[in-house]
Amino acid sequence: MTDLPAIISISELMPEDFEWVRSIYQQGIKTKNATFETHAPDWEEWNKKFLLKPRLVAEINKKISGWAALSAISIRPVYSGVCEVSVYVHEDYRGQGVGRSLLRKLIDFSESNNIWTLQAGIFPENIGSIKIHQDLGFREVGRRERIGKMENIWRDTILFERRSHTYGN
Repeated sequence: MTDLPAIISISELMPEDFEWVRSIYQQGIKTKNATFETHAPDWEEWNKKFLLKPRLVAEINKKISGWAALSAISIRPVYSGVCEVSVYVHEDYRGQGVGRSLLRKLIDFSESNNIWTLQAGIFPENIGSIKIHQDLGFREVGRRERIGKMENIWRDTILFERRSHTYGN
């Protein structure tokens, strides 16, 4: 008997999905290699942070296995087409294509919604995330050395960006 790849379905995140989203976010925080955040926000805080669309959840066997959303990098109109990606995968589903599927959907959305640059700040230790972003057309812009302090330790991030094939060229 061979293991078949998981069938991943992507849908719009609904408010009732938020407790799963929050739990997955907390798992990412716990790794200390996904974000500088120290706690998963409540719905109000999370809702303010991310754009209304797209907000996505991935499901495998009707269980939420990951989420993704975009956030504006600035309120200035000249940056209206530049967004930061957030992609988080439940610890039980990492390495099964969930993150890749979610990031692909964010890219598809950006290509048809006047978003000309997607960016991601990734800890150098997060090899899986770096590979997925590179595989999907993100390029390394540079290393931001000692950009933030976590538990009294300076941390670097690597800035990646993906330019739209449709806009901004």
